[in-house]
Amino acid sequence: MWNEPLPDHLRKLPLLYATEGLAWPEKVIHEHFFLGACDWFMAEFCPDRRLFFGFVILHGDLVNAEWGYVSLDELRSVNLHGLEIDRDLHWTPQPAAAISLIRAAHRPPG
Repeated sequence: MWNEPLPDHLRKLPLLYATEGLAWPEKVIHEHFFLGACDWFMAEFCPDRRLFFGFVILHGDLVNAEWGYVSLDELRSVNLHGLEIDRDLHWTPQPAAAISLIRAAHRPPG
């Protein structure tokens, strides 16, 4: 993984289930990881389990994009012919509703 977040940085994210009572538009996305047309938008993190909760869009597929759990170690292990997942160093935490890709994935079909 390029630009892997440091443990001190990850400790600043809300713990798993901390935002469970919030509707998706209100969840703050603290981290953005990407590789090609794949995006991982992370809202929570468990340091002990090294597990994120967030919204994932794989291969630009907004229909099958979903909220779920993602292992930091899994993200770190991805290597496609020398390409690795990168952390967006210019990311500013913001509500999920402010992110156009997440809004588009939640839009009803039609």
